[in-house]
Amino acid sequence: MNQVVHQFKADFFKVLSHPARLAILDYLRTGEKSVNELQTLLDADQSTISQQLSRLRSGNLVNTRKDGTTVYYSIRDPMIFDLLDVAKEIFNRHLISHQELLELVAEDGRLNE
Repeated sequence: MNQVVHQFKADFFKVLSHPARLAILDYLRTGEKSVNELQTLLDADQSTISQQLSRLRSGNLVNTRKDGTTVYYSIRDPMIFDLLDVAKEIFNRHLISHQELLELVAEDGRLNE
């Protein structure tokens, strides 16, 4: 049972493991967006955006809605934003600790001169 859960989690995080997919999710915070809107926001070609949206769809992270020939994407579960916010906080804490270490190294270097 645990192995199944761990595999699910690993697959879930693989879906999140691309910068473009993370950017798409961040842009969807404010509501649904079309492929063209996302293409403009990310300054990427349509095939790249479509490929990344396909991965997000297969990971069940986004919903689609079609209006004529335009497909709109939205977040399936808004809790994904909580996860992304926690990840950002962890990143910021690591960044701060690295920055503090660099400052200590710089100060130590000046002291030894």
